[in-house]
Amino acid sequence: MTDTPRQPAFVLVRPQMGENIGAAARGMWNFGLDRMRVVDPRDGWPNPKAAAMASGAGRLLDAAQVFADTPAAIADATHVYATTARPRDMTIPVLSPERAMADAHDRLAAGERVAILFGPERTGLENDDIARANTVITVPVNPEFPSLNLAQCVLLAAYEWRRQTAEVVHEAIDTGRGGWASAGEMEILARHWEDRLDEAGFFFPEHKAEGMRRNLRNLWSRMPLTQVDVRILHGALRQLVRGRKGPE
Repeated sequence: MTDTPRQPAFVLVRPQMGENIGAAARGMWNFGLDRMRVVDPRDGWPNPKAAAMASGAGRLLDAAQVFADTPAAIADATHVYATTARPRDMTIPVLSPERAMADAHDRLAAGERVAILFGPERTGLENDDIARANTVITVPVNPEFPSLNLAQCVLLAAYEWRRQTAEVVHEAIDTGRGGWASAGEMEILARHWEDRLDEAGFFFPEHKAEGMRRNLRNLWSRMPLTQVDVRILHGALRQLVRGRKGPE
C-alpha cells in the first residue's frame, strides 16, 4: 500500500461509530482506494469495532492517518471536495458524484492532490468544514429523506471513482466454456431438426412446406445459442426420436 497522489484521500471528519469507519474502509477497498484519513474520531483510535467491521480491508485502518482537525487533514491537498446533501448559504460549485470523480481524476492526472470530506453520522459536515472545500458533492437523493449513512456515502463516491479509472463492462453474457455457436453449427442443427420433423410429417400440407421450413430457419437465426445449447438441442432431439421409435 502506498500513499500515492494518483488517487484521492477519503477524509472521515469526526466519525462517531467504529462500525461505520470499518464499513467505509471496506467500501473504499472494494473499489481499489486505500488512502483513508480520520479526523478526531469520537471513540478514539485504533477502534476495535472498526477493525471487526472492516474484515478484509483492515489494512486500510492500519495505514489510516489520524488528525486532530480538518485543516490538518487537508493541508497537503490542492483541491478539496465536501460531501453534503443540505443546501448551504455559500457560493461554491456543486457537482454530482459522477462529475466530481471525473474532475478529481483529471486533477490527479495533472499532478494535483485531492481530498474528499465525509461528515459525521449525526450531523454531516459543519459549515466550517465545507467552507474549506473548493467543491461540494451532492447526491441526487429523495429530498424528503436526504441523509446518507457515512459508509453509504463513501461507497457511492468510491464506486464513481472506480468508473473513472477502470474499464466498466455495462453488459455481458457468460457463454460458458464453448462460446457462441457458429453459423455452421447452427446450420447443422437446423438440418437435423428439419430432417427429423420431415420424417414425422410435420411439413404438411405440401404447398405450405417451403414456407414452414423458411420460418423454422428464421426461428433458429433469431436465437442466440451457445455451443452448449446446440449440443443440448441435438441430444434432446435424438432422445425424442429414440423414444418415439421405442427400445431397439
